[in-house]
Amino acid sequence: MDTCQVAVVLGYANWKSGPWPTLALIDSELFLSAEWFTPDWAALRKELGVPEGRQFATKLQLGLRMIQRAKQRGLPFEAVACDDFYGRDGHFRAELDRKHQVYFADLPAHQHVFLERPQIGVPAKTATTGRPKRKLKILNGVKSQRVDQVAQTTALSWQRLFIRHNERGVVEDEFAARRVWTWTKGEPDAREEWLIIRIEPSGKRKYTLSNSPQDTPLARLAEGCCSRYFVERVIQDAKDENGWDEFQAQKYLGWEHHTALTACALWFIAQTKLSWAEDAARDPELAHQLEVEVLPALSTANVREMLKAVLPLPQLSPEEAREQVVKHLVNRSRSTASRLRRRRRNNVKVQT
Repeated sequence: MDTCQVAVVLGYANWKSGPWPTLALIDSELFLSAEWFTPDWAALRKELGVPEGRQFATKLQLGLRMIQRAKQRGLPFEAVACDDFYGRDGHFRAELDRKHQVYFADLPAHQHVFLERPQIGVPAKTATTGRPKRKLKILNGVKSQRVDQVAQTTALSWQRLFIRHNERGVVEDEFAARRVWTWTKGEPDAREEWLIIRIEPSGKRKYTLSNSPQDTPLARLAEGCCSRYFVERVIQDAKDENGWDEFQAQKYLGWEHHTALTACALWFIAQTKLSWAEDAARDPELAHQLEVEVLPALSTANVREMLKAVLPLPQLSPEEAREQVVKHLVNRSRSTASRLRRRRRNNVKVQT
């Protein structure tokens, strides 16, 4: 039997509430494959404490369930950002749209969209015999295109947009967007969405679909399609820095407790970062000296170093821990400055 765990995660990210982003793990569901709910696995379910009322649900269904829970509990958020596993599923996006939830859903390059609105309906019966047709089809012959093919068209208007500062300097990429239509078999009609295309400095292209209003500015669309980074940051911090991936028990309740403890640890870190920002404002003079526009944020690793100093068996004194944190922040600033100087040199070479 495979003993690994697969979880569906709902993270919260707010990078506009203060000088540093607020990141938290707010919900998670353990994914169990369909065979877990067969009669042959009933004894094992009971042994491991799987709740009797638990029924099989796909990862997509678990994701929708958690988003709905967050809304019912009054958590304020503007949009849902998800990777291409969820984004390529038309039913998932349509369900979010029916709930009036804005989304920014990543897509694989081979995903198909329509540049003209397809008319969906049941073809008229042409023969006098036989059963009437019932399956929905495209009636006006409009053909779909892969999104990477759409990105090559000359009709797109590209803009270089600044999104935010980061450890590597800035997120400032090329963006374009246009209205497209998508249709998922079984849906009664095609849906109009934004296709957002992003070109990173490496030349890599990323594709995102959004149900944002038609009059949404490109800058807002670009910001939305770059927002999933923070959710990935939540998951990475949970596993690498807080031990979420070190769960070794087999009981269902044990997994829930371990996940809840991880979520509490991440929230403690978020609160610590907010308190640090209030008590120790960034010094613009120091940023000038280090040749960066924005000083780096307090990281999860920094918080861990400070905790090691104040726990019952400290490995570092408080003074040593502060020195380590300051040294780390300065080194990160110097690294960012080096990347900015390299980028400026490359820009000069390109212009000459």
